[in-house]
Formats: sequence, structure tokens, C-alpha cells
Amino acid sequence: MFSNPDLYKFIFGRLTLDSIPYHEPILVITFIGVAIGGIAVLGLLTYFRLWGYLWKEWFTSIDHKKIGVMYIVLSLIMLLRGFSDALMMRAQQALAFNGSDGFLPPHHYDQVFTAHGVIMIFFVAMPMVTGLMNFVVPLQIGARDVSFPFLNNFSFWMTTAGAIIIMISLFIGEFAKTGWLAYPPLSGIAYSPDVGVDYYIWGLQVAGIGTLLSGVNLVATIVKMRAPGMTMMKMPVFTWTALCTNVLIVAAFPVLTAVLALLSLDRYAGTNFFTNDLGGNPMMYINLIWIWGHPEVYILILPAFGVFSEVVATFSGKRLFGYASMVYATVVITILSYLVWLHHFFTMGSGASVNSFFGITTMIISIPTGAKLFNWLFTMYRGRIRYEVPMLWTVAFMVTFTIGGMTGVMLAVPPADFVLHNSLFLIAHFHNVIIGGVLFGMFAGIAYWFPKAFGFKLDPFWGKMSFWFWVVGFYFAFMPLYVLGLMGVTRRMSQFDDPSLQIYFVVAALGAVMIAIGIASFIIQLVVSFIKREELRDVTGDPWNGRTLEWSTSSPPPEYNFALTPIVHDNDAWWDMKSRGYVRPTEGFIPIHMPKSTGTGIILGVLSIAFAFGMIWYIWWLAAITFAAMIITTIGHTFNYKRDFHIPAEEVVKTENERTKLLAGQV
Repeated sequence: MFSNPDLYKFIFGRLTLDSIPYHEPILVITFIGVAIGGIAVLGLLTYFRLWGYLWKEWFTSIDHKKIGVMYIVLSLIMLLRGFSDALMMRAQQALAFNGSDGFLPPHHYDQVFTAHGVIMIFFVAMPMVTGLMNFVVPLQIGARDVSFPFLNNFSFWMTTAGAIIIMISLFIGEFAKTGWLAYPPLSGIAYSPDVGVDYYIWGLQVAGIGTLLSGVNLVATIVKMRAPGMTMMKMPVFTWTALCTNVLIVAAFPVLTAVLALLSLDRYAGTNFFTNDLGGNPMMYINLIWIWGHPEVYILILPAFGVFSEVVATFSGKRLFGYASMVYATVVITILSYLVWLHHFFTMGSGASVNSFFGITTMIISIPTGAKLFNWLFTMYRGRIRYEVPMLWTVAFMVTFTIGGMTGVMLAVPPADFVLHNSLFLIAHFHNVIIGGVLFGMFAGIAYWFPKAFGFKLDPFWGKMSFWFWVVGFYFAFMPLYVLGLMGVTRRMSQFDDPSLQIYFVVAALGAVMIAIGIASFIIQLVVSFIKREELRDVTGDPWNGRTLEWSTSSPPPEYNFALTPIVHDNDAWWDMKSRGYVRPTEGFIPIHMPKSTGTGIILGVLSIAFAFGMIWYIWWLAAITFAAMIITTIGHTFNYKRDFHIPAEEVVKTENERTKLLAGQV
């Protein structure tokens, strides 16, 4: 049928039957498992006739609360994929001794560790952070939604599209074998002529658009939509950390977009920005990627700091100690995060003076972080501490993150870094702060705000099971890597010659298995909680005796969040309202106008996937058609004038009356 090779190339680009990795048994088994699971899920959704409900109430929703939940669901799905890569890596390293090659070929192992890093940072941590900010921030500042509700929906579907592009690489073609930051010249066309780096580029470009627009949206929301009386120094600390995080997103993500665009030009158009030919320089890529990459780690950790601030105050039964110093420390961290990027490549010849400057700034940034830790401890001091699941995550964070911070200061010393760079010590440090800081913070936040989102608490037994397996598993998985790093064992290795090292990798693999049990316990917790939801249901709207404004609305909140815009007098807003004898009003309402759901976001996400697929495989007609379709869809959306639906005042009065009775215990 396609005897003409030019016609075949025009239609399919470089896509052939050989692009499907049917010769890789692991991938074939994975594909079969994913296919069976996907068919089962689709069958259940069809059997229970949920497609219409999901489309109308969730996929097309522009309600910030539902979008926040969908971000977190996406991150949990990608956690399963990213952690399966981690399990494979740890198993490979534990087995590949005494002449054994293990079970992963080197080219497959390289793809696995690259995909693991990309997925865990971009599609687990980022969506989890963005989801919490999306859900909580408008409730904390007394807003009915974010500034640009449709843009919020579009941002989510672009992030999802980026995740799907990365997932496609598992079954069609291959992923990059470069490490998660794709340094040239390895990521250039000469050393990576296959599609792996292109999957990397387009997956991150599409998801990066969503993240950048989400950052713009949340900055505008916090700056312009706060409730009357909520000055900047009366904002909750989580909102402050969200503001600083999204300022960093707006400042940093255009750099990522630009550097990946330049790498694309090197690969597609034969330019030489990042090669030594014709005046290019690989060090320019490394500087640019880390000018984005180091603020990125603070983009992840700052919202977690905000979560811990809310949790510590709530479960200690006290105001947060040192509110002003917390705010100033957050702002200082935000500024300094842009002055430390070069500590990622001390060994690349920048010179002693440059290394000294960045080493000193790296040590300085630990000071405001340490100030936060002391503030949390002083908040707990003489407080009525309740060790609920969110508080357990917080205490574990304090210990674990302190260890990670100390090892970070070690790496900030250039002479020490010359010894430890590119070793497993660095891997242990990075996971120490990302897992012990970001993931522990996100799990604390999910447990803390889950009853606000769904109206019932998560089951505490399975929550504690998940907590203990995660924490103990973390120490088993990464403390041996510190020892191996001090012994000089380098990262990215899939096979080892020295049999004395094997025991450390076996212990690390055991830790990974324990973390897997922790993840499974969390999934069981969700299922059990849903089954026992009536027993776990909260009717007060304030299950934890929280201290910020979001607890002044019901659980779950109505689509309009607040029937009457609250007036804020104190930075501990809800506690202040309680002390004033606040009672939810039941009259005096006016009609509320809220934005209408739209399918444009998901349509643009699907078109983005098709466009990226065409660019990856050189199917130029597909890329051209889908790009034109995206432009037309976007322009068409601007003519959609019917984007508000009306909530009559009498419905609001009726709903608020019912909630008031619930709060008073009359129902």
C-alpha cells in the first residue's frame, strides 16, 4: 500500500512498526497491564453511566475547588508511574552484582531514571502543589473563585496533556536517556537522534504553559481578590507562600520555555546554541536550566512550608508564633532562590570567586529556613498538641528536613562538593528535602483539607499506616545512599563490580518496598474512607478547629464559596470571627453570578497532544493541522459570551439556613 517511501514518510514521518518496543518484555507486560486496567476503568465508568456526570461536573468545570482536586488526582496517578520506575531502579541496582547484568538493559535503565526524575518533579510534585493552592487559596482570602476561571481549567488540561505525552513514550518510541535535565551535548541531535529527547521537550513545553498560566492566575487572585480588611500582613501564611511560589513560577518558567525552545532549534533546525560548533556553548544551557531549576525546588517547598504553618497552629491550639518573621523569611527565601543556581555546577570551571559567592548565598538561604523551623517549634511549645495524621507528617518533616538541610549546607561548601558531586550522596540529599519536605507537606495538606473538600475525614488508622511505612521506608531507602556517596559511588550506574556495596543497595531496595506499602496504604485509606464516609462525616464545617478563613464556609463549600463576602480584622481570621461570636447570616443575600463550565480547555489539551505527537515524529501535516485547530478553537472561545449562570438569592438563603442549622446541631 505504501510502496512509495516518500508518501509513507509524508504520512507517518519517522513512525514505523519498529517504533513499538514489542521486543522489550517488561514494556510488553506493562502495556498489557495498563490496557487491562484501562479497559476495566472504562467499563466501570460506562456501566455506572458516569461519563456524562464527569464531563459536566468535573472535566469542563471551572470551579477552582474541583480543578484543585483534579490536579491532585493527576499527581497521585503519576506517582504510581514514577514510583514504579524507582522500584525498578532499586531492584536493578540490588541485583546487578557478581557478574549479573540485572534485569534492565542499560539503554532501558537510562530511560527509567530520566523518566523517574521528570515525572516526580513535573507531574507529581508540581500538580500536587498546584492542586492544593488552587483549592485552598480562594477560600483563605474570601474569594468566590480565581481571577480567570477558564484559564484555570485550561492550565489543568495542558498539564494533563504534558503527562499524557510522557506516558505515550512508554509504548510508542522511547524516552530520553539523558537524565532529567537533558544536558547537551548528550541531548543534541548528534548523540540522541531518536525521539526520546523530543518527547522530553514537548511534554515539558506543553505542561510548562499550563504551569505558567496557573502562576499568573494565582498571583492575580491573591493580589486583587482578597476579602475586605485582608491586608497583605493579614493574609494566612499558606496564602503568603502561595503568592511567593507563583511569583517564582512567573519569573522562572519562561526561562525553561526559552531554553527548551533553543534546544529544539538545535535539534530541528541545525542551530548551534548548545554545541561547541559555530560559537555555541553547552555551559549556556546549564546556566539557563538551573536558573529555572533552583527556583523550582523552592516553588515546590514553599507551599509545603505554608501547609506546616497552618497544621502546627491548628493542632497546637495556638496562634502561629512569629507571623511577621514567617512572612519575611518566605520573601527572603524567594529572593535568595535566584542567587544560588550555580551551586549545582561548582565543578565546571567557573572559578574560585564565583564558587565562593554562590557557596555563601547557599549557606545564607538556610537561615530563613531555620527561622521557620524555630517558629514552628515555638508554636508547639506549651501548646495543646493533638497528634492527628497531619501533625504526624509535620513532626516527621521537622526531623527529616533538618537532616536534608545539613547535608545541603555540606554540599554548599565548594571543596566538599568537589568530592561529593555526581555521587549518591547528592541523590540522598535531594530526595531528603523533596520527600521529607514537599511530599510530607503535601500528604499533611491532603489529610488536613480533605474534610473541607469532601465533607468527611480520612480514616486515621490507614493514614497512620501510610505515614509510618513512608517515614521508616524513606530512612531505609536513602540513608544507605549517603554512606555510598561518601564512599565515592557515583549516581546513574546500573551495574557494580565491588560486591561489598551490594548490602547497601539491598537495604535501599527494602526501603523502596516499604514506601510502596505506604503508597498502597494511602490508596486503601481513600477507599475505606469513602466506604465509611457517613461515619467519618463532619457537620460542623470545622473538623480540626482550624484557624483560617476557609473554615468559615461549609464542608464541602458551595460552588460560590461565600454567600456574603467576609470582612477580615485579624491575620488569624476564623479564630477572630469565633471570638466575636460569629454566626452565619441567613438573610440579606443578593443573586450570585458564577462562570459557566466549558469544554474548550480539554479540547485544547487534546489538540496539544496531537500537535506534540506530530512534532516528535516529524508528521508535519498533523502538527500544522492541530496547531491551526488550536488557534481557531482559542479564537472561537473568545466569542462565547454566555459564560455566567445565575444563582437566585432565595436558593442561597435556603442553603445558608440549612447550613446554620447543621452548625447549631439542629439536624
